[in-house]
Parts: sequence; C-alpha cells; structure tokens
Amino acid sequence: MNPIFERRAVLLALMLAVAIITGSFACSRWRSHRREIWALVNGTPVYADQVNALYHRLSSLPGPGKTQQGLSFKLNILNWLIDDQIILQRAAREQITVSGGEVDARLQQIRSSYPVGALSGELKDQQLTLADLRREVRENLAIDKLIRKQIGNRAQVTNAEIAAYYDRNKADFNVPQTEFHLAQILVTPHPDPDVRNLMHNDAKTEPQAVRKIHELYALLRSGEDFGKVAEEYSEDPGTGPGGGDMGFVTASALASEPSLWRAVKSLRVGEISRVIRDQKGYHIVELLGRVPAGQRTLSDPTVRANIRRTLADEKMEVLKAAFVEDLRNRAHVVDYLAQQIVQNGGSAASAR
Repeated sequence: MNPIFERRAVLLALMLAVAIITGSFACSRWRSHRREIWALVNGTPVYADQVNALYHRLSSLPGPGKTQQGLSFKLNILNWLIDDQIILQRAAREQITVSGGEVDARLQQIRSSYPVGALSGELKDQQLTLADLRREVRENLAIDKLIRKQIGNRAQVTNAEIAAYYDRNKADFNVPQTEFHLAQILVTPHPDPDVRNLMHNDAKTEPQAVRKIHELYALLRSGEDFGKVAEEYSEDPGTGPGGGDMGFVTASALASEPSLWRAVKSLRVGEISRVIRDQKGYHIVELLGRVPAGQRTLSDPTVRANIRRTLADEKMEVLKAAFVEDLRNRAHVVDYLAQQIVQNGGSAASAR
C-alpha cells in the first residue's frame, strides 16, 4: 500500500471531514443532507461516502462491495474510522495541537519519496486534493502526539525480559560470517526520471557525475553529516531517503563486488571511503558498524539495545490497542451499517 494512504499501521488517508451534529439519532434517521450516515461517534457522524472512498482506493475486490467479502471489508474500514474519530475527539479534549510547521515538515518527507511532480498525479489518482492530504497529515500527527502523551513512557522493558528473550532466540544472535553495516551515496552518469533526493539533483552525464561525486566527497571531508548529504543528493532511490543506510552486508556479498570490498575492508567504524567506481556509477561508503562472525552474547550492548527496542515496540503495539479499546468503551457509538446488515440477513442495500 502506498505510504501516503496509511493510517497508523494500516492507513494514512482517512476521510474525516465531518460536521458535528447534536441530538440523538434513531435508525430511521439514516440520511443527513443527502449524505448517508453509517455511524455516530458521540454524536459526530461517519458517512457512507467516507467508507466507500477508502474501500475503492484500498480494495482489489471486484464489484460495488455488496458481496459478503466486500461488506466485511467495509465494516472494518468503518471501525477504523470510528476509532480514529474517537481518538481525535480525545486529542481535542486534551488540547493536543499540531503546528503548520509540523504539517509542512511531514509533507516534505512525503514529497521526497516521490519523483518531482509525481505526488500531484498520485493525489489525483486517489481523488484527493492537497488540502485533503494536509488535513489527514494533521490528524495523524495529533493522534501520534496523543498516543505518546498517554502511553509513550509506559512500555518499560526489564533486564529479566531482555534475558528471557535472548534465551528464547539465542540462535538468531549467531552470526555465521562477518557483517558490515554500511551507508552509501550513489551518483550515476545518466539521467534518472525517478530521482528522489531532497534537492531533486541528478547528474545526467559522465562529467556531471564525476564533478558531483567529488563535490560531495569534499563536503563529507569538511565534516558534513553523511546521512544528510545522502538524503539531499544520493541518486539511489532505495537507500537515499534513509540517509544512505544499506543495512548489514555480509563479507561474502561484499567480496562479490571487488572494488567495494577493497574499500570497505580497510575502513574503521565511522570512516568514509574514497570515491568508488563500478558498473552502477560512483559511490562513497561509510562504515557504520562491523559485526564479527560468531555467537553474539547478551553482554554485547548492541544485542541488548536491539532486544530492548524489539520488546518496547511489541509492548507499545499492545498498549496502543488497549488504549483505543478503552477509549471506545467510554464512547457512545452507534453503527448503523452493522445494524442494517443484521436486519437484512447479511446484506446491506445501501453499501455501494
């Protein structure tokens, strides 16, 4: 799924442009101002067109969504929207605010993951406007802030839990061969329509590539941060947006690239290589870390840090789910779509 349209772990794009209405609603009050209401969350409606818009963007199912499989998916989407409305209402009560600068920064991150001009086309394909995207980004940031405020410091991990995890997964910490944690900056000597660096900078010829890579090398030698330079200028769409991070590469994999292997094996952690030329173009590599072959023990700080992060992430997912469920228990929710499906024996005539 395109990352623009994820919300939490599932979606970003949620159509939550709703108007607050007061009073109580019976099942007979199914429509409001020609928009079909499929749920009420503390008096705030969630509309059928919101659910259907997401359904048609996210579903590969054929037909209008009236099959049991399609209805099941729509019920799930409606539940996501209900949960988000509950969380947003709580964020408003907690006076959670998101500045325009925070929204702009997140939008810039999104733009940087697309070729120049491609974001507008993607939004058009998804029948969204930039204003829709700004609103959705703002809502996501508000939700993230609320989650951090309410449960961010509760995912504590004990030393006993770290030791138990290591004992259960000891084989995962056996390194069969030396691994190198690398980052790279790549410059290619040919035009690339998909270049995605922050500066939208692309060398198009051999002389341009040679000049650019040596200018970047000079920047790094003067003390410029490697990750920042990679994000701004690297022409590798796979690693550039992540600061050039290539992850861990085994010695055997490096040995298959003689020019890269010669450069890397002599580096100390934190050092950068000279300019490397291969069939892809020109590289500069930074050695971020080296893991020798053998069993990594629990006394290794990196092992402990990785386990702590894994366990904290797992606890956070459970805490998030429990937090949302607790909020939902306190909310007044009426799901008209579910009522209609039950009344119609598993179908919903209005679920277009």
